[in-house]
Amino acid sequence: MTQSRVFALVTGGGTGGHVTPALAIADALVARGHDRSSIRFVGAARGLEARAVPDAGYAIELLTLDGIQRSFGFHALVRSARAVLAFLVAALRCTGILRRLRPSVVVGVGGYASAPLVLAARLLRVPTVIHEQNAVPGLVNRMAVRVGARPAVSFAISRWPQAVDTGNPVRAAVCQVARNPASPPMVAIVGGSQGAGRLNDAGLGMYDRWRYRDDVAVRHVTGPKNFDACTARLAGLRQPGDRLAYQLVGFERDMAGLYASSTLVVCRSGATTIAEINTVGIPAVYVPWSGAAQDQQRANARAMVQVGAARMVSDAECDVAHIAPLVEAILADPEGLHVMAQAAQRAGRPDAGARIVDLIEECIGG
Repeated sequence: MTQSRVFALVTGGGTGGHVTPALAIADALVARGHDRSSIRFVGAARGLEARAVPDAGYAIELLTLDGIQRSFGFHALVRSARAVLAFLVAALRCTGILRRLRPSVVVGVGGYASAPLVLAARLLRVPTVIHEQNAVPGLVNRMAVRVGARPAVSFAISRWPQAVDTGNPVRAAVCQVARNPASPPMVAIVGGSQGAGRLNDAGLGMYDRWRYRDDVAVRHVTGPKNFDACTARLAGLRQPGDRLAYQLVGFERDMAGLYASSTLVVCRSGATTIAEINTVGIPAVYVPWSGAAQDQQRANARAMVQVGAARMVSDAECDVAHIAPLVEAILADPEGLHVMAQAAQRAGRPDAGARIVDLIEECIGG
């Protein structure tokens, strides 16, 4: 349907963990019948959304913002002070954006980039829905709920009694994946778009341990900045007679294909990663990143362990001595793998985008 004004302002970003669900929500609104031009974004000029949102065909207003630093050194304090000033300027600008565009609803997906618009929306009494991807809510979303935003959550263990458990929306390409695990079983090692040093070390250690095996295969995504160093290390490990099928790539351009063929995924436990893996129904070994705010990744992984969809290894213990025996034990138990896959699929929410749209329309009486 054609909208005479902006229907939704979607705000947040900074990383793929925020941008991916934000775009999935926008796409779900379009699928529901809202005109693409009636959905606009507000985000940070330095965030991933500055490029990803226009590439997806949506208009975006960019704010000059920075995150508050977690350390208390002189330079960190100066940067935090500048961030506070930038936030106040951005909040004033967002007030102007809201008055100019007059959206029916504001949808926040968390992160510092969403704070100015969500605050301005609540001051102007614009209906506001926030989506929390992680098991432990972030600071901005906690503040948003306190000032009256309606929360949608990805994990049923949310601390908000009024929250609606929608799940975490994922890309349509992932929802369409038909799982067809490769033979021999393939272990995917993925450290995210930037890679993860500990996972890379463990993966290369597994090559050394499994070099004579032909009953398992590995596809190892190193991250672009780590690819050359990992390639050199792998070349140094190779010996005549090695039989292990071990693929090393810097960046996986076909994540849907990787998900379809994977028997087991070893990866970080960001909320979007978990949502995609569960949507497809893949057993996983999660290695929570110890630097995540409020230890969110550990809480995410623990929730999946509790439902039987995954195993967890701490960041400190992410080495071949801990990872390889666990992976070997999982692969040696086909029935256990099947049970894990079923648990992951039960935890998946391919209809998360539609559920969030239901909540948005309920909040505005549409």
